[in-house]
Amino acid sequence: QVQLVESGGGLVQAGGSLRLSCAASGSIFRVNVMGWYRQAPGKQRELVATINSGRTTNYADSVKGRFTISRDNAKNTGYLQMNSLKPDDTGVYICYTDVDYNMYWGQGTQVTVSS
Repeated sequence: QVQLVESGGGLVQAGGSLRLSCAASGSIFRVNVMGWYRQAPGKQRELVATINSGRTTNYADSVKGRFTISRDNAKNTGYLQMNSLKPDDTGVYICYTDVDYNMYWGQGTQVTVSS
């Protein structure tokens, strides 16, 4: 069994930064893609960023140039560095990962950006 634990959300003023972490633990042979979705009230769930095992990254247009996704394979942990945050970035950020071709989801962490 695999568990994902997220951390790093919170309240920040516009222009500020936050760093999210997503740590996978348990019976793991290989972690493939890692990524984050976000869910804001009244909006569709949005895929924010992904990173594969080769460290190729992809970002939603809305966060390009502001967010950076990375990973530490030794720790089976992914990170989402969020800079120049805007009120529109407010939402629940949910990490996911493909472990041995099975999908796992984090518990979600709230990010609130005040204007």
